[in-house]
Order: sequence, then structure tokens, then C-alpha cells
Amino acid sequence: MKKKLKDICKITSGQSAPQNVSDYIENGKTFIKVSNLDDIIADDNENRACKISDEAIEKGKLKLFPANTVIFAKSGLSCVKNRVYVTKEPAYLVNHFCCLYDFDENIMTKWFAYFLRAYNVTNLIKDYAYPSIPIKEIGQIYVSITPLAEQQKIAAELDTIQSAIDNKKQQLALLDEAVKSEFVEMFGENPTENGKWKVEKWENIFNTTTGKLDSNAMVENGQYPFFTCAKEIFAIDHYAFDQEALLLAGNNAAGKYDVKYYKGKFNAYQRTYVLSLKEDWSYRLFQFQLEDKLLYLKEQSKGINTKFLTLKILQELEFIIPPKELQLKFETFVQKIDKSKSLVKQQIADLQELLDSKMQKYFG
Repeated sequence: MKKKLKDICKITSGQSAPQNVSDYIENGKTFIKVSNLDDIIADDNENRACKISDEAIEKGKLKLFPANTVIFAKSGLSCVKNRVYVTKEPAYLVNHFCCLYDFDENIMTKWFAYFLRAYNVTNLIKDYAYPSIPIKEIGQIYVSITPLAEQQKIAAELDTIQSAIDNKKQQLALLDEAVKSEFVEMFGENPTENGKWKVEKWENIFNTTTGKLDSNAMVENGQYPFFTCAKEIFAIDHYAFDQEALLLAGNNAAGKYDVKYYKGKFNAYQRTYVLSLKEDWSYRLFQFQLEDKLLYLKEQSKGINTKFLTLKILQELEFIIPPKELQLKFETFVQKIDKSKSLVKQQIADLQELLDSKMQKYFG
């Protein structure tokens, strides 16, 4: 049985995020922004949502969406990623989301979310320079509805593969912890304060510049990496840099910044800091030191709806400069861990390919 999507659920946008810092409180109500959107079938909303006050809800006349609302980004850079999420609790949702809820009783929302991923609504984007997905067109999508028992069977099978992917991602997190443990063992818990190592501020460590491009300058199947403030690396057809560098995200809606290392030809978004070392030091050592400061940078960053880093904030950061032989020893360890991470990432890619093929099998 086929039905149009608009006939099996309600479809609408979320609402504008509260504007004032005072609207966000520690024990408030859940408000999910696009920057908090994570992979489908997440176990909880922890660290994926803001908390807002009752006053902000009343002032903005915000609508509370029920648990099991299916959401995906409908505008901006995030909408090209084909990420779909099922909320686990009632929540307020930002206006950049397309929100689907109050489903027909014959629809299992988890099964439907997989259907939506397989359908890939990003195909509805007409202009990648200013990407958006029209809600009206979403409502016109046809859904082939299978019996509930079959939906449950399909969702359970796909959940098994997704859980394996999530477990592999946890392995990546453990490998990152191993790097942190090695750093502490070699240099101490508070290396800039223990007096063992030479310490310098930002301006004596990095040559700092930024990219020049709009974040939507990426193209599909481009020849060179294009670094934006997203965790993903996009592609582009022309390069502006040909060097070894660290790429620091300069803005992020949730203040969750990212540091990447790259050597070769690439291009960058205008809010991405491109950093080269002033001396013959280990990029891997300074990448870790920057990553270790990301929580601090989140706390120091400016802005409300979009957090950003200023050069003034960065210039206050301090870094240790241990002897070159210790830098190289740490870099060797990181390279070893990177090989393990590459293997796990390949396993994730293989599992993702299996998941995609299963979704294609079931949803066409």
C-alpha cells in the first residue's frame, strides 16, 4: 500500500531558537538545534540538546514536539548530510528542522526513519550554493507501507548493523583516549604549569591565516579537500593552500570545535583557521595540544546561536615545546594509533556500506 507522506503524519518546521544567553539554563527544557543532530537511533539526547527556560518557551510561544518525532535539517550546510534522527523525549526543535510526527498507527517511526535515509531527501536540493529542502515536496513523497510485523523485523535488522557502527565509533573514542594517556605520561597532567618544559603563547607557535571561501563552495567529487567548520571534510575543484597545516574550526553553533591535520593541496572556509608551525616542530604534538583545549575554547567562545572564536581568544593559549626527540616520540605513537584508527574507520565504512545496501534492498 502506497501513501503520500503528508497523509501518514504531520509535517512542519521547528521554531526560532531563543536569542538571549539568559534563556539557556542548566536544568531547563530540551531544545535541539541542528548542530546537536547526531546519527539515527541514538541512545539518548545527552550532549545533543540545549536546555531552555520556561520563560523563553512562553516568550517565544514554542511548540513542544512529542517523543519519536523524526527530524532532519532542511536548510544550510547540514541539510546536505542526509542525517535523520528520532527524538527520544518530548523536545522543542529549531526552525532549521523538518519535523514529522503524529504518525499513522500503522507506521513504526524507527522503520520510517530508515526509509527516509534510504530515500535521501538531499536529492530534493536544487541549489547547493544555498541548500534547502522544501517541506511541500517532502509531503509528496510516496511511502510503501509494509505490515507492522515486517517493519519491526526490518528495523531490528538495521538496528543491529547501526549498533555495530556505534560500537566501532566507541573504539575510535578509546583510541583517542590512548593518545591522551600517552601525552600525560610523557609530559604530565598540567604541562604548561609544571615547570619542566618551555612554554610559549599562540603568536610564537603559529602562523595564522584563514580560508577565503563561503562554506557552500564545496562541490561533489571535487579534486581537493575543502575544510569548513564541520567535522566532515568536503571537496572542491581548486586549491588555495599547498602545505602542512592544522585546520581549526572558527565557528560552530554549539561551540564544538574541531582540529584537523593535513599535508598537501586544499582549500578552506573563511571561518576556518589555517595554522602552520613557525619552527620545525611536530604538527601531531601541537594538534593534540589544541584538541586538549577545545573544551576551554567552547567556554570562551562568543555568540549565542552561533559560537565563534576570535584571534584574541586564541592568542591567550599556551603550549609546551619539549625537546625535538620527545616530540618525535609522541608523533610516532600518534602515527601508530592513527593506523589503528584507519582500520576501525574502514570497518565503519564497510558496515555503513552494508547498512546502505540493506536499506536499498528494503526501501528501493
